[in-house]
Amino acid sequence: MGKVAEAMKLSGSSLLLLEDEPLLRRQLAAGLAAAGVEVTPAATLAEARRLLDAMEFDYALLDLNLPDGRSTELLEAKAVPANVVTIVMTADGGIGSAVEAIRLGAADYLVKPFDPEELGVRFLRARRERDARRGAEPQAALAPDFFFGSALAIVEAQLQKILAADRRAQGLLPPVLIEGETGTGKTSLARWLHRHGPRATGPLVELNCSAVPESLAESELFGHERGAFTDAKEARLGLLEAAEGGTLFLDELPSLAPALQAKLLKAIEDREIRRVGGHRTRKVDVRIIAATNADLRALAAAGRFREDLLHRLDLFRVRIPPLRERGPDIIPLAEQLVARIARRYGFPPRPIPPIGRTRLQAHAWPGNVRELAHEIERSLVFGDDQLQFSALPAARVAGTTGGASWVSPDFQIPAGFSLESAIDALVARALQQAGGNVSAAARLLGVTRDFVRYRLKQTGDAGKSDTA
Repeated sequence: MGKVAEAMKLSGSSLLLLEDEPLLRRQLAAGLAAAGVEVTPAATLAEARRLLDAMEFDYALLDLNLPDGRSTELLEAKAVPANVVTIVMTADGGIGSAVEAIRLGAADYLVKPFDPEELGVRFLRARRERDARRGAEPQAALAPDFFFGSALAIVEAQLQKILAADRRAQGLLPPVLIEGETGTGKTSLARWLHRHGPRATGPLVELNCSAVPESLAESELFGHERGAFTDAKEARLGLLEAAEGGTLFLDELPSLAPALQAKLLKAIEDREIRRVGGHRTRKVDVRIIAATNADLRALAAAGRFREDLLHRLDLFRVRIPPLRERGPDIIPLAEQLVARIARRYGFPPRPIPPIGRTRLQAHAWPGNVRELAHEIERSLVFGDDQLQFSALPAARVAGTTGGASWVSPDFQIPAGFSLESAIDALVARALQQAGGNVSAAARLLGVTRDFVRYRLKQTGDAGKSDTA
């Protein structure tokens, strides 16, 4: 049983063993104890009830038939907390009772006699299924797949370096901090990083910290024991435990209260937690990915975010640029979204005509990728068959500075007009105005230096300007 127990990381966990046959009880207890499990034996229902009231357990192994009743009574009375992984044992002919125990909350059953090695396999499978159910509870609807394009080359390079470091780390993975405006794809990036990393086979658990009331956030993250507070009628597994062996993604991290930030910091550093109302610490092996649409350094300087937590998280930092800075990437991204949304609604594929492309590239997209996806979906559903996106406000299409359009109201797009050439001309004008300084030109245009360099590279002028 030792190899199985090691794979399960059973060492350090606690188990209630309810078995009235002394010899079998001693054999099972000895095997589990040798694997590092803290075993508490009981021979009767009354003794088991007393132990369940006084102690916390991770697992329970219950014989069905006992001198003073049946262990299904414990399950029916909810004496065994819901987050305790429970397996029942039965002799031949007791399958019906075992099935009843599963209906009442047991994870599995074993028919006596059984191979002790099988016990470890069953507990492993039951725990994984429990964690998967708990981890799926806060999952949000799937966001658009993360799109790598020319303006995101630096982001992609950073992610590849993180994955390479993860492979070298061999288990203990440092946190990742994702920065970006609302709607830029932080959730999609976190999913991509988990799916391509060494923990892809483990659970990915997601929590939007801003969507959880402050009074419930600690219980959501760390779990609670029965009776920990007024409404805690059942014990509950925390998301840090549910993400064991995988990834916990914490979106909108600054929404957590300072006291909870301190507790999260301790959990990351010590790799252990204590449930609300609990007395035991529990080891957790979780990779933390945190996301924020705010500048954590500015929040820390203003005293609104713990500086020590910032330093702990700010090791592998990735910034996703807003859609307005992603230049030519918006068109292939829009085409990708059009194809997927059209497929979902059963529409035929539809190309984006030049006027639609012009409007998409000219819009400021304050809601970023999420706004783009919604605009495309609205156009498809409400009959914009040509995908001209005529619903986009004219003032925003034209582009504004302080509310006044820089394009003449009388301007008409001529035949053969090239948006790409117009963009190159604007970049050249900004560079001329900035004296050839790429950084200054980027600030004038409201884009990144990488976008300006990309346009210069396309026109072959990359070596003619100062790249400071």
